[in-house]
Amino acid sequence: MTSLRLRAGAALLCLAASTTLVSCGSEDDAADGTVTLDYWLWDDRQLPAYQDCAAAFHRSHPGITVEFTQTAWTQYWQNLTTELVSGDAPDVWTNQSTYSATYVSGGQVLDLQPYVERDRVDLSGYQAGLTEPWVKDGKRYGLPKDWDTVALVYNTAMLGEQGLDADRLAELTWNPSDGGTLEEVIARATLDDKGRNGLDPGFDKDHVEVYGFLPEWADGSQGQNGWGEFAAANGFQYLDKNPWGTHYRYDDPKLVETISWFKHLIDKGYAPRLDQQSKMANSELLAAGKGAITVAGSYAISSYTGPKLKRQFAFAPMPIGPAGRKSAVNGLSDAVWAGSKHKEEAWKWVKFLASAECQNLVAERAVVFPALRSATEKALAARRARGEDVHVFTDAVAAKDGTFLLPITENGTEIGPIVQDAIQSAILGQTSPEEALETANDKVNDLFR
Repeated sequence: MTSLRLRAGAALLCLAASTTLVSCGSEDDAADGTVTLDYWLWDDRQLPAYQDCAAAFHRSHPGITVEFTQTAWTQYWQNLTTELVSGDAPDVWTNQSTYSATYVSGGQVLDLQPYVERDRVDLSGYQAGLTEPWVKDGKRYGLPKDWDTVALVYNTAMLGEQGLDADRLAELTWNPSDGGTLEEVIARATLDDKGRNGLDPGFDKDHVEVYGFLPEWADGSQGQNGWGEFAAANGFQYLDKNPWGTHYRYDDPKLVETISWFKHLIDKGYAPRLDQQSKMANSELLAAGKGAITVAGSYAISSYTGPKLKRQFAFAPMPIGPAGRKSAVNGLSDAVWAGSKHKEEAWKWVKFLASAECQNLVAERAVVFPALRSATEKALAARRARGEDVHVFTDAVAAKDGTFLLPITENGTEIGPIVQDAIQSAILGQTSPEEALETANDKVNDLFR
């Protein structure tokens, strides 16, 4: 775990002697009335941008110092939950919708609506749909910080060898019956150990060297990195209403058809079997030439655009399905701990994080798309200046009915393993997709009774 203390715009990085990074710890508030706020986040790639924000914030609020703790995703939520239970949580933390409902229900997140109204914070400048997930029963539990959509990412050389270019990939279609032109492209991109692609009558599905498509199966109850987009393009909706619905629809035939199509890809040899899946991330497998196409969120753009990759990859929009072209749109917020001793100072920091001043600084680093529309344009320009063509991600939010909201309900942390286990069992062939999803849906909806 990394901890950094910014004082008067300077940063001090405290590292342990071992390979594990540890927090330096917080000092008690000084006798002169200055305050130190603890701020947690998980993404090390975003840390420098928020250090920039903290330095700017300190200049305008010299009595408030921000101390950062950055921890990898899984450990982050484990640590946060432990700290909240023990009553020693950070003043402010980066929040995500799956976990937020649990903390809100436990009374652990401060309602910011009175502060928003008092300070007349203008919420109209954010991308559409980013403020609603943090509001429940008239109370507001966060302000938007960024957003993401998803797209296809592909190896340009591999697909080029099969006669496939960006124009062709921008107009792909998909359906769960025959896979549309997307499945044809995936088949062309799949190569066996003799160099035959998936459309060749002699293709050997038992000796595949390059898979046309790399799916993501550790994807919880949302399927943000793949199956969720395809299901939505097939007409699937997670809930009776979103956010804060109380009845899930995981037994919907539209989702069953979608998961069945993914299993069909595996059976054809176009995607790796789940029980033989590499421990490497899909981005690493693509970089190693073991796959040609996968689904990537805009938060992962940097994994495919680094200088060492020499522009080996490009992005294409999600294919057009029976219900249109769909991408999940998701965003994070900054939450204030209800037990903080420094609620007013914490609010000032959260308000600054959501402001144009901070989000423009985040945009300059061009790691994520900030929540404010004006800052999004600056981030897109920064990407262009680096020679990165990522417009498909911003096109998704600009398209009418092109995005859908990931499910936001109570019991999110319990629902994730239920649905993920069911989908994995179907993909492994242990049970049919219909039976697996029907059973999972019953278990999920029982949580609301």
